[in-house]
Amino acid sequence: MALPTATPVTSQITDHDLVARLRAGEGSAFDTIFAAWYAPLVRFATRLVGDGARAEDVVQDTMLALWRGRTTLDPHLSPQAWLFHATRNRALNVVRHDAIASRAEPRLAISLQLSADDHRADADRALADAELHAAIDAAVAALPPRCREVFVLSRMHGVRQTQIAVRLGISTKTVEAHMTQALRVLRQQLSPWLGSGARSSR
Repeated sequence: MALPTATPVTSQITDHDLVARLRAGEGSAFDTIFAAWYAPLVRFATRLVGDGARAEDVVQDTMLALWRGRTTLDPHLSPQAWLFHATRNRALNVVRHDAIASRAEPRLAISLQLSADDHRADADRALADAELHAAIDAAVAALPPRCREVFVLSRMHGVRQTQIAVRLGISTKTVEAHMTQALRVLRQQLSPWLGSGARSSR
């Protein structure tokens, strides 16, 4: 699974600061958000629309909407959460539009309300699978940097916890704590897709 990565924002700049500056019309705040999240959002949208160029259009529209609506933003919102949510909605609108334009695409059959139950089931599964993968990418990207680093090393690359501790210069208990936090957050974020199983899994 491809992992969204973002250009780190300096630790001195908080989400609250960025939103406050963005609401005030500071272009540099928008530039910071754009640089950090454009590439991860494109990968996220590509999983839903199936095409990189169209995914870029979706993300550019989302970024434009963020800038145009800056004065009405909630001062306490997370720019990252807003962007992923808005991008998802726009990407799914593209998918639904394609369903009307191209009735032969099985993945979009659910949007077309086809009468054949097997076609609807195939489309439902395909769209749900695409949304799940995108949701996983977004949930991992939303983890705190060190927590995300530990999770990726452990679950994506199969590195043992003792090796992670040595590599990152932290204790194994700290590694375990980061993993516990990561799994708890991912269960919460992915519960709409995984149901009760997400709460009972490791």
